[in-house]
Amino acid sequence: MREGVIYVATGADYLELARASAESLRAVAPHLAVDLFTDQPVATGLFDRVHPVERVHARAKLECMARSRFERTLYLDCDTLVVGDPSDGFDLLERFDLALAHDVRRASALIRAGLDEQTPYPFPQLNAGVVFYRMTGAVRAFLGEWAARFHASGQPRDQVVLKDMLWRTDLRLYVLPPEYNLRRLTMLDAWEPLDARVKIIHSHRLLDHLRVPGARRVRSLEELLALERAAHEKEWRAAGVPPGGRAAHLTGGRG
Repeated sequence: MREGVIYVATGADYLELARASAESLRAVAPHLAVDLFTDQPVATGLFDRVHPVERVHARAKLECMARSRFERTLYLDCDTLVVGDPSDGFDLLERFDLALAHDVRRASALIRAGLDEQTPYPFPQLNAGVVFYRMTGAVRAFLGEWAARFHASGQPRDQVVLKDMLWRTDLRLYVLPPEYNLRRLTMLDAWEPLDARVKIIHSHRLLDHLRVPGARRVRSLEELLALERAAHEKEWRAAGVPPGGRAAHLTGGRG
């Protein structure tokens, strides 16, 4: 098929998240084909096709992405909610091979990190939880190399390897605007009415019930926003920056 979406979910908990994300996708883009790669039994109905994960590990997506049956694919992490039809992202693949968004925390060492390449500040890691890609021979080879380099690196995060590869690649890369991979939900409180139309929300808060003792399963956008707003204030307090000093903190004191 020409266009479609894939999820990769290993384990029952991630399968539940993938189902919730796919249901949100179906609600806004029922015309899109949706495939799942998993090691779990899955009832028919929600996904068009279910494929086995041949190598189960924490970054199993790296092998599965290259097995997409679509000419143009949108890969989505399981901790996503689709709130607007993302189909126009496939139009980018008329001109580009890959499209991803910048990661957040771009001033941190975590998101600056690469293996061999020292890149300038405007080239941080790109977030690999939302990826549009065109399945050409060159892209398939790139995905295979990404998987191989990740396993050889010993890194826990695949984006460290990806950053180096994107810096060197001859593939045509497009950087998505944040509304296609909205990691910092508090941007919704700052944007004006004509600034953006959000397509995909991607939040680790959707995973907190799996890794944070006592955390509840987030099941609505309203819950998610409340948690993100509270976390936003907590981060600023931890940095010791009062509300009136935030602009100066971010700009180095420049007016």
